Amino acid sequence: MQKKILIFKDENYNLKTTFNMLSLIFVFSGIFGFIYETIFYRLDLGYFVKRGSTFGPWIPIYAFGGILITLISYRFKKKPILVFVTNCIITGILEYLTGWFLYNFCNGLRLWDYNIEILNFGNINGFICARSILFFGISGLLLIYTMIPIFKKILNKISERKISIISTILLISFVLDMVLFMILK
Repeated sequence: MQKKILIFKDENYNLKTTFNMLSLIFVFSGIFGFIYETIFYRLDLGYFVKRGSTFGPWIPIYAFGGILITLISYRFKKKPILVFVTNCIITGILEYLTGWFLYNFCNGLRLWDYNIEILNFGNINGFICARSILFFGISGLLLIYTMIPIFKKILNKISERKISIISTILLISFVLDMVLFMILK
């Protein structure tokens, strides 16, 4: 008997299915972040720029944020206000700590700087601002109440073997892209 993982209690998924679900959440959260930033910076700068720290159409901090949101706030899904507040706190801490770490331990590296962006109210050291935290809170609601149910339907309709192949290929592609970018840049 396979051990059950309690992240998705309502589905009682085994380890393999949980891994597939988290892989899909990771990759699609990264893609969502890429699409959001492409649109936002087109509006902010007036022209298109390639955002992110990878070659592909995904941004790692959004992928990790999607996983954190799922692991921490999915259990509160019957309380949308609590999910929203939790998402705001989780993503605000993740964004601030990541920005602070990169700046202080990677030779002043800034992958984003809210000091020079539009709608940067509530800006703290350029690492976080109220607009970003509110957007991430809303995005977390979209993940919990729309994307995860869609992924569940996909997992229930496609064989576990097929979904394992798809999610593993997507996850490996994303991770290899992050590693290659770090090596080549």
